[in-house]
Amino acid sequence: TRPIATRDLKIARSRATLSQTRRRGGRIPYRAWDPHPTDAMKSRAFALLVLALVATHASVASAARFPAQRGLASPFARGHVTSDKQISAGIEAELASAAAAAGSADLIKKPFNAFKRMPGHDVREKVESPLPVTYVPAHKVPKSFTWSNVKGVNYLTKMLNQHVPQYCGSCWAHGAMSALADRIKIANGPEARGPDVNLAIQFILNCGTEVAGSCHGGSATGAYQFVHDVGHVPFDTCLQYEACSSESTEGSCAHTDYSCSGINTCRTCSTFSEFGGFCSALDEFPNATIGEYGEVRGEREIMAEVFARGPVAAGIDATLLDDYTGGIIVETPSYEINHIVSIVGWGETENDVDPDTGEVNEGVKYWIVRNSWGEYWGEMGFFRIVRGVKALGIEDECSWATPKSWTSANVACFEDGTNCAGGKTFEDPSKSGVAIGEAYLA
Repeated sequence: TRPIATRDLKIARSRATLSQTRRRGGRIPYRAWDPHPTDAMKSRAFALLVLALVATHASVASAARFPAQRGLASPFARGHVTSDKQISAGIEAELASAAAAAGSADLIKKPFNAFKRMPGHDVREKVESPLPVTYVPAHKVPKSFTWSNVKGVNYLTKMLNQHVPQYCGSCWAHGAMSALADRIKIANGPEARGPDVNLAIQFILNCGTEVAGSCHGGSATGAYQFVHDVGHVPFDTCLQYEACSSESTEGSCAHTDYSCSGINTCRTCSTFSEFGGFCSALDEFPNATIGEYGEVRGEREIMAEVFARGPVAAGIDATLLDDYTGGIIVETPSYEINHIVSIVGWGETENDVDPDTGEVNEGVKYWIVRNSWGEYWGEMGFFRIVRGVKALGIEDECSWATPKSWTSANVACFEDGTNCAGGKTFEDPSKSGVAIGEAYLA
């Protein structure tokens, strides 16, 4: 059978390396090039040369990928990956030559890996309830399912972008907290009753550096251990994401205090400073807690976990995601996990018949995955990747957490947080033996 190739998947990594507006999530494209002042003219000359190379090869790539423009309306349109590989090789060879000539060979480096286990992350799992794979039989799991559309209801929380207002390798926190927030929304009941709960990722960057991670890497289970042990994570209305941690010097990070403190946990500001206003920490605030957390691996375990309790965070080799614009990624090269995303569902394409040969192409099983690079990337922030073959490592490092309780009073909290007490608690589906997904589909 002939696999379905990813639509417009440009694997010319050097092109993405040079694009400052399409940085990779959770990793730096290549070592930052910061020439001394005496090298300024050399730097500019190299940059101009690189731009010329990319422009030349990009025009060739455009023609090579879609010679007949056939089937572009389909997200499963077949591309011309072989041509892309040739183009990629040409660009990289010329880039290496240009970098050496400019005295800047350090530009061509291995990508930064944002998947790290911090020294304080000493408890990988905290599991008390039976895992879904033990009580969700395979025949109960649908052929296609996504938490973005369960009988017309979206149970996913908002899309995120880890790279605004500056670059931060916090994919691990985004993948972990998005999945946890989704599970709170799911636990709020059929039809996702009540407002969404979005969690303060900045709090984890401020206070969880020893256990969870920072802008220079971390892990999803580390984030879950930190929230479990500290006993809370504020809602993001307490603390907006700033893409900074205490050691980061990107953008405005070096000029602001990101140490762990009350005001860097939850804050409010009274009025303009010219009128005597000030910002202060809140002692009480809306928050969520974690009851259990752990890891799952393999297609069967992941599907049961997602169907029973909600999305999971997943490690992946993000190299091929740089220029992804749609379709199903079917490449399964050797990999190194360097990015964290969240799996929200799965699907399977129908068999089709090749119009030229009459050959029957079998359907392709795939995961539906949410990234943290904004909606302008991929398929409105999502991507699909072949399922059941550990493509790019996506089935090897998956993490989950169940909420324990969360603030849900049906009246607005006072500004000082004093009436935020009270909330909902999570009941694990293992008690009924029925996956939440199954119950909501009924």
